[in-house]
Amino acid sequence: MLLAFDTATPLVTVALHDGEDVVLELTAERPMKHAEQLAPLIERALTEAGLVRQDLTAIAVGVGPGPFTGLRVGLVTARTLAFALEIPVYGVCSLDVLAVEAAAAGMPGEFVVATDARRKEVYLASYDEQGARLDGPVVGRPADLATDAPVVGPGGDLYPEAFPHRTGPAAPSAGWLARAVAEERAELLDPEPLYLRRPDVETPHAPKRVS
Repeated sequence: MLLAFDTATPLVTVALHDGEDVVLELTAERPMKHAEQLAPLIERALTEAGLVRQDLTAIAVGVGPGPFTGLRVGLVTARTLAFALEIPVYGVCSLDVLAVEAAAAGMPGEFVVATDARRKEVYLASYDEQGARLDGPVVGRPADLATDAPVVGPGGDLYPEAFPHRTGPAAPSAGWLARAVAEERAELLDPEPLYLRRPDVETPHAPKRVS
């Protein structure tokens, strides 16, 4: 049983995949509460599916790009569970998950995925009609990344003047993350955070010596 979860966006999402298809998917009800909601959501998913942690055979986790705090919660949880259960953990770019879902629904040609990077910026990557990444991800101002191509993700809703052709899913789905891993539809990455820019919170530098 594959456990998948993504914390790259405001709402935590969790799913279970039995090797054939997704058997259960849950999404948090409150945004921006990753640390408080991820573990209970995982336990709820296992309980509703009649499983225990020892039934898990692998973990899939979204690696972003996304906010530092949310990604850290998901990746630490994934690595900790994988270590404790002695099972593999696979990372997937969260933009790739959106692309895989959009491609499965049918895309007539190349498209981009754009998500909220805060600071009035977006994360963006381009894909072919099969959902394979062609370029990116990058982070930048919507005006600098503007395109007339179809745009998947919340970027089109947030910045319609830069991305007028909004289509497809609005947020990464743990169910599609699980499918992407189980069916090898996306590049598998190490479970390391994809920030694209320095986190807001940094370790203080050592004080300068007083001469």
